[in-house]
Amino acid sequence: MTDKTMTPEDVVRRLRSGMTVGIGGWGSRRKPMALVRALLRSPVTDLTVISYGGPDVGLLAAAGRIRTLIAPFATLDSIPLEPHFRAARQAGAFELMEIDEAMFMWGLHAAANRLPFLPVRAGIGSDVMRVNPGLRTVTSPYEDGETFVAMPALRMDAALVHLNRADRLGNGQYLGPDPYFDDLFCEAADSAYLSCERIVDGFKGAPAQSLLVKRYAVTGVVECPHGAHFTSCAPDYGRDEPFQKLYASTPWAEFAERFLSGPDEKSYQCAVQSWHEERT
Repeated sequence: MTDKTMTPEDVVRRLRSGMTVGIGGWGSRRKPMALVRALLRSPVTDLTVISYGGPDVGLLAAAGRIRTLIAPFATLDSIPLEPHFRAARQAGAFELMEIDEAMFMWGLHAAANRLPFLPVRAGIGSDVMRVNPGLRTVTSPYEDGETFVAMPALRMDAALVHLNRADRLGNGQYLGPDPYFDDLFCEAADSAYLSCERIVDGFKGAPAQSLLVKRYAVTGVVECPHGAHFTSCAPDYGRDEPFQKLYASTPWAEFAERFLSGPDEKSYQCAVQSWHEERT
């Protein structure tokens, strides 16, 4: 058995410019934001990012760290379109492979199972083939002869995910209503880093289905309370809607200077707390 505990800085030191990095969670829900913020404090850039996009994508896009984005959307949930993603995309700051949510999921499945692709019906009859001319179709070898999209595997050099609980060995537990495919992100990557609200000694009495991520798929574990902020991490906390509105309505340089210019995650959390105190 191996103790896999790390700091956010330990994780980022293992990343390199030009890597393909997957980021778990969904929209503005249970994103590994502390790890994303650590990435912003590093020189790592020129990334291919794979994500059910939320503010993770917005932060990295605004900071100019993305070369290519593979995503079905980029949303803050209560704010339909991630504004910093939109600004960067409209400026032509990165390439985008926009695909259907189901295609994205099966791309994760293909990568997790080390398959080159999986056939999917999603995308047939839509513009997804037009906007992604590199996609191919396959014909069923059986009597039906049906045509499918050959969704390529979404393989990653590294994956970043955030869960409610984890142990030091790399097993991860979610306590909220949805797993958000974080297990597939970990299994689809060469290395996976799991941040969590709290490291525990065991999961005695936990429902088996809540034990989402298995230690064999995890390289490092980071204990980081409020590490998903400002996204939600149910049931530990909900989305910080006032702060999310501030993020969405503030020019990037101003937001980054106030909240992201500190040396570590603690400085970010203190800046957020100070902002809330000012409001009240």
